[in-house]
Amino acid sequence: MTTLSPYDSMSPVTEAAYRAKAAAASLAPLPRADKDDALLAIADALEVRTSEIVEANAEDVARAREAGLAEGMIDRLTLNPERVRSIASDVRDVAALPDPVGEVVRGSTLPNGIDLRQVRVPLGVVGIIYEGRPNVTVDAAALCLKSGNAVLLRGSSSAYRSNTALVRVLRDAVGGAGLPADAVQLVPGESRDSVRELMRARGLVDVLIPRGGASLINTVVQESVVPVIETGTGNCHVYVDAQADLDMAVEILVNSKAQRVGVCNAAETLLVHQDIAAAFLPRALDALAEAGVTVHADERVRAYAADSKATVVEATTEDWETEYLSYDIAA
Repeated sequence: MTTLSPYDSMSPVTEAAYRAKAAAASLAPLPRADKDDALLAIADALEVRTSEIVEANAEDVARAREAGLAEGMIDRLTLNPERVRSIASDVRDVAALPDPVGEVVRGSTLPNGIDLRQVRVPLGVVGIIYEGRPNVTVDAAALCLKSGNAVLLRGSSSAYRSNTALVRVLRDAVGGAGLPADAVQLVPGESRDSVRELMRARGLVDVLIPRGGASLINTVVQESVVPVIETGTGNCHVYVDAQADLDMAVEILVNSKAQRVGVCNAAETLLVHQDIAAAFLPRALDALAEAGVTVHADERVRAYAADSKATVVEATTEDWETEYLSYDIAA
């Protein structure tokens, strides 16, 4: 007689959520030392298995190039040994943080003698829905483990192979450290159906956190029946004040725009105080031109571009709120 598993009648996403729920119950009471040991094991495993991770990532990058993905987005997707080492270092930094579980946020003694305290406790199962940045897979898992939560990770299909490899490494390390491996899971499937099912797993998933652009965040906020922590959107501005050091300002501008255009903290808009515009903008435009940046400029900025090598186009209303993730900046 064949004994059926309680998971046999469940969809893969629901099964993952049930497994995460069970793992979360085991994680919640763990002392800091156990969680930190698991995090340090993750960091070591990432470094030891770097070639495995980079090889899987190379498949995603090749697919992205074939699909014509913009270079800035490909850069966000790409992992190399140096970046994997940096991710491992970040995990060790998380391990070094104080344990948030049990921290007393505030409290008081009531007139009747009752001692009232607000204390941090784990949420349970945290679902993370994010775009094509595989480093988020490790960042999210590390933060959830540190805070005693199980995590369900749903990254972009463009990073599916990278995320699969990363989660395999994470689960092996977590299980090897004596914690339940199901505390870290990749949501099964590459289609949007798995995302919709995750957003409807009320009672199994305690909170969803969307991380990405406005479209992703709005979709999760509007369609999820699971509680959502809504993250912010917008773009990064560089402001050059009238008292600014011009040499430093040019360096900051070029670095913040052109070092890695595909990251979420790359500069997308330049604002300049009118009193310093005549001295700063010609230099800034030349420096941006040398870095290969196209400037989406208003009329005042375009007036300084006549003798510049810069590629300048007329800014539209949309340019002031655009997250380019490319070699473009509004000014």
